[in-house]
Amino acid sequence: MALRQVWRRKRWEAVGQHSYFGVVLMLSVLGALAGTDLTTDTALLLIGPVVGLAVWYTYWIGLRGGAERPPLPYLVGALAWWMVMAVVDPALLPVVVAVLTPYWLRRAWWSAGGVLVLGGAWSWQRFTAGGPGGVRTLTGCVLGISLAVTIVCYVATLDHESHKRQRLLHELTATQAERAAAERQAGTLAERQRLAREVHDTLTQGFASIAMLLDAARDDLAPGSPAALRVEQAMRTARDNLAESRRLVQALRPAPLDHTHLADAVRDLTARLTEETGIEACTVVTGRPIALPPSDEGELLRVVQEALANARRHAHAVSVSVTLSYLDDVLAIDVQDDGAGFPPAARHTGVGLITMRERVAALDGTFAVEAAAGDGTTVTVTVPLPVESSASAPAPAGDAEQLAQVP
Repeated sequence: MALRQVWRRKRWEAVGQHSYFGVVLMLSVLGALAGTDLTTDTALLLIGPVVGLAVWYTYWIGLRGGAERPPLPYLVGALAWWMVMAVVDPALLPVVVAVLTPYWLRRAWWSAGGVLVLGGAWSWQRFTAGGPGGVRTLTGCVLGISLAVTIVCYVATLDHESHKRQRLLHELTATQAERAAAERQAGTLAERQRLAREVHDTLTQGFASIAMLLDAARDDLAPGSPAALRVEQAMRTARDNLAESRRLVQALRPAPLDHTHLADAVRDLTARLTEETGIEACTVVTGRPIALPPSDEGELLRVVQEALANARRHAHAVSVSVTLSYLDDVLAIDVQDDGAGFPPAARHTGVGLITMRERVAALDGTFAVEAAAGDGTTVTVTVPLPVESSASAPAPAGDAEQLAQVP
């Protein structure tokens, strides 16, 4: 709707500009013809340059779209035609107002100065050609020039206010879009927190209660009996699902980046993985860490979490390494494990891999998985870094390349 209104306004501006050019040109010619003895030769001599100027205007302004930004060839040619007309008959000096018509909106103040100078020249020509005039003639010339300059300045003011209002509308639209995006993000985070609370208060607590009840029931059974073995299997299932529900709650909650940066948060993940499972996990950071927007760092942290969870649950890895490489314009993240791997055909079927790929695509990054059965898995992520490096995260202490390894 806004674009349509702008298009209509520009169309009516062009129509008004062309109409004004034609009216001024016609009135100037009629005024010049009225003051001469009209003959065929005189009429052709006056009308010929006028037709040439009209054709020149139509070609450059009408057909080639010069109404928005008048080209220099138009101005040079139009002034040449005007000089020819002024030499043929000085009464055609006011035609310059028509020549300057395309500049009224784009160069209105210069047009006003041109009208003032040429109006003075025309008045001087009238007085020198016709002799000294009375006060009425002088007053009429001054009023005519003042009126023309006032009209041009008024048009310039209106155009300036119109562009200012249009710029404010664009800024308002952009601000509203940013606010809507922030509200959507806040709503998404609130819903994720609500789901995390619901899962924690229902499924997680339920699995914990089931595990406790099964533990108590196992104590009442004879060790090694078939019932005790089945209860033991049920306990393992309950505990696995309890761990999975806790992981789900952790994934739904906002990323723990309120008081730290991505590199530090990844170090915490690998340290926790080693502490909970005994897997040898380490984090390597190369280059100078540059802070990304908090939402982007949160998405990348979720990708690393999912990759580590896959190495923990499915790969049965002995060691895992996470490498964050801050290059000139991109951040490259590699998660490599020495686990069982998986066939290439399974790269596009896992829900976790699909989720990671969607998260990275939302950040305008690239996602790749290299895996083969028995040869481990490598997850590679690259995302663009911000152009401004003023928001760089504090560089880690020590050398530019840091290695944080948890035994």
